[in-house]
Amino acid sequence: MQLTPLDIQQRQFRVRFLRGYDPKEVEAFLNLIAEFVSGLLKEKDDLARDLSEKNRQVGDYRDREKTLKNTLVSAQKAVEQMKANAEKEAKLLVSEAEVKAERILNNAHNRLAQIHEDIAELKRQRTQFEMKLRATIETYLKMLDMQQEEEAGVADLESKVKFFTKP
Repeated sequence: MQLTPLDIQQRQFRVRFLRGYDPKEVEAFLNLIAEFVSGLLKEKDDLARDLSEKNRQVGDYRDREKTLKNTLVSAQKAVEQMKANAEKEAKLLVSEAEVKAERILNNAHNRLAQIHEDIAELKRQRTQFEMKLRATIETYLKMLDMQQEEEAGVADLESKVKFFTKP
């Protein structure tokens, strides 16, 4: 059974004439107890309200903690995803660079081979030109030799003609 301060204050006792307590003292003591119980009940109510507020705050903090944990997990997943994407992109860039480098090397090798072929062709053409030039020079030399022989023959004929025509 729970007593309230009002219950204590309104409590009535039977009066006996033989060795009873002083009703004023009993009433004063009951009032004192009622005030004390009233203070305790008020303190209990205050503590209950305080406890309720603290429980609400703890609930808020737990909600915040849960939200923070979820946010942290989401952030970690996002970081891992970003890291994985960055690694994939890096691998893709490296492979593209390797392909491009290979293409550049192939083009350089092809260009080098073309240059070697051009050099060989130019050497061949030079050799042909030298041979043609030699042949032309030799032809002109033969023609000069023949002309000199003709001139020598003409000069010989002229000297013979002069010999015969001398009186």
